[in-house]
Amino acid sequence: MLLAVDTSSFHAGIALYDGAQVVVEVLWPAARRHTAELAPMVRRALAWVQVEKPKALGVAIGPGAFSGLRAGVALVKALALAWHLPVVGVFTLDVVAAALPPTPGVPLVATVPIGRGRFAAAWYRTRGKQWRAESRPELFTAQELSQRLTEPTWVCGEFDAEQRAILAKNRHIRLGTPAQCTRRPGLLAELAWHAWQRGHVDDPTTLVPFYVRTQTPIPA
Repeated sequence: MLLAVDTSSFHAGIALYDGAQVVVEVLWPAARRHTAELAPMVRRALAWVQVEKPKALGVAIGPGAFSGLRAGVALVKALALAWHLPVVGVFTLDVVAAALPPTPGVPLVATVPIGRGRFAAAWYRTRGKQWRAESRPELFTAQELSQRLTEPTWVCGEFDAEQRAILAKNRHIRLGTPAQCTRRPGLLAELAWHAWQRGHVDDPTTLVPFYVRTQTPIPA
């Protein structure tokens, strides 16, 4: 059983995944209460499936909102060290991209809100049967991103009604539905599980959040 934690934005999520199914998936509006609500929610999820502790951990490491990311990564690092578990850090925008089927020939811009009406965005293209990032994240407002896109492009992310209205005016933008744009912790868990099965794990003592303004490299 793998426990996945995502606190990249004001919405927080956790999931339990056993390789065959998403056993538990919870998404809630944490606002600025990540630190207070996250640990109790993890305990509740483990109690639901009568599991004392998982066998591995996955965490969305960013980009995203500063305080939210810090809360999620800190908790997962603490659990990894206390329980002696492997941990996998997953690039948050990879989770966003995973919600849409790959479309050969049509790029995708995956986004995550970071506050004050801005979001981090990165460009993806289909390689094989998966979306692969082909740019570093940049900061945009909805208007700035709309002006940037001049060819057919999927856009997916956690937008409010005003941002969706702005993006929908651009005829080149194929905007994901609200459900497709919801960052699912179950998808994070699946990505982390596959990385763990391949032996791609992170050192919990050095794992840090990814912020757009840092020079931290995009995880492979």
